[in-house]
Order: sequence, then C-alpha cells, then structure tokens
Amino acid sequence: MSTARILLVEDDQRLADLTAEYLRRNDFEVGIEGRGDTAPARILNEQPDLVVLDIMLPGKDGFEVCRNIRPHYKGVILMLTARDEDFDQILGLELGADDYIAKPVQPRVLLARIKALLRRLPAMGSSSPSEKKEQVFGKFRISQATRTAHLDDTPLDLTTAEFDLLWLLAAHAGNILSRDDLLQELRGIGFDGLDRSIDARISRLRKKIGDDPENPARIKTVRGKGYLFSQHDWD
Repeated sequence: MSTARILLVEDDQRLADLTAEYLRRNDFEVGIEGRGDTAPARILNEQPDLVVLDIMLPGKDGFEVCRNIRPHYKGVILMLTARDEDFDQILGLELGADDYIAKPVQPRVLLARIKALLRRLPAMGSSSPSEKKEQVFGKFRISQATRTAHLDDTPLDLTTAEFDLLWLLAAHAGNILSRDDLLQELRGIGFDGLDRSIDARISRLRKKIGDDPENPARIKTVRGKGYLFSQHDWD
C-alpha cells in the first residue's frame, strides 16, 4: 500500500497538530488547513486521498466546504460532527460526505476509521482477480474492477461510499439487506436503531439512478426489514 495523503481541516491548532503527529507516526502524509474559506481551493489543488473535515470552521463551515468540493473531488470526506447531533450527520452525508465520526474522538478510533475508508479506494487496496466483477441489469452496469457505474451508457457520479453501497446492494440483487447487514459490511458496526447514514445514502443513490423517491422501484424499501435492489425495472 502506498502512503496515503490526508488533509486535516481543523481550526483548533493544538488538536490538529496532535492528530497530525499521531497519523504521521502511522505512516500517513498529513497536511493541516485551519480555515474553511481557503480549504476548498487547497483540497482541489492537492487532491489528497482523504479529507478530515470539521464542521465549525472560520470563514466557511464544513458543510459549505463539502458542498463546494464534492462535485470535483473524488477522494474520501470524513466529517467530524458534534456528539449525538443527528442533523449534522445526515446533512453531511446528504452533501456527499463518505462517513462521519463524532467529536471528541480518540486518535486510535480515528485511525481505524481512516484505514477502513482508504481500503475502499482502488489505488489503496489490493483486490484479487476473482473480486473484479461486473454486474448488468438492463441498462444499468456496475463494475467493481473500475469502480464505475453506468445507466443508459451515462456514467453515474458516485462518491466512494455511494459506490460501495450500490455495489453491495447490486451484489445481493433480489435479496433484502437490513441496515445492520449494510452497516456491518460497510463500516464494521451494527445498527443501533438511530444511525441514519444508510437511509441518507440510499436517498442520494435513488436520485442518481432515476428512482421515484415516492415509489422507488430500483432500490426498494421493505418496511421493517431493509432494502432490496431490484433485478428488474432497469429498462
């Protein structure tokens, strides 16, 4: 695995320095950006593998930074949210963040989450030939080898986390996957009855695949059970 580049967008200089030092000791290249209004240009210029993005920043908050960079940045965005602030978590995911973690966070917990997210980047991981698959459903095609998805030959603009969820659903087409199944596979945690990250990401995916939000046919909600990726309805 090559050395991953991380940019910490955090205005607490002491916290940023301590976090950066810890991550560097674990073989990451780490930069620090202390302002929200200058963060987008730096992120887009440097294109780090992962951005750790705080919400409360001078000049521009983390939500606005995420909104600005997401259309042009293909790396991972990990947002730092206030503890138990469900609104912050959902808004961050809706704006395109790949994951969130509540503050204050222990360095080893942050490190574990970063490693888990980076393993999903094609340049960071090592996949065997048997894992490089492609699935086709009518006019929809998704490839694990290239980590791309197309609908009517038009590429879908997916974040890393959105692709992972869409691939997982497609790989189990015709079967119901519970929130617990999805969270265990994607984030290594169980469903606590409150986590809305999967729901927010499903909502974004439905928009991108042209699903009717009021009566979805391609990614269906099975009440009380979970989600089902349809093998049909793609023509």
